[in-house]
Amino acid sequence: MDEIELYIPEGIIESLPPDGEDTKQDMGRAIQGWERELNAALTVEDDDEAVSAALNHIQHFETRWEEYDEYVVELRAWGQSPIYAMAWRDLHASVVQQIYEHDDLAERIDRERHARIFQDGIRPGGGS
Repeated sequence: MDEIELYIPEGIIESLPPDGEDTKQDMGRAIQGWERELNAALTVEDDDEAVSAALNHIQHFETRWEEYDEYVVELRAWGQSPIYAMAWRDLHASVVQQIYEHDDLAERIDRERHARIFQDGIRPGGGS
């Protein structure tokens, strides 16, 4: 499977305030680390294992996305600017989208996600 190249969308960079240079650098380091981890996961011999690892990463990013979305609400409730939480939330969403757009991963990730849901549903105590 080809390596994935992650990036920070220009819209996210542009949404940061002028004093957001540290955040831009932090996001750049985060993207580099995530890219390394994903590419290590995608280079395993077994394609099914690679897809499973990609889904694990996606689920992590989705969890973080939800957490940052909750921060936005909390910050607004406290009368504080949520711009940084919004930028990180949007970055996580963008990374999920970028993974789905890589090669033919979307269909394979969806199959793996459905297989996990099915497996969780038939395990004792795992669901209906």
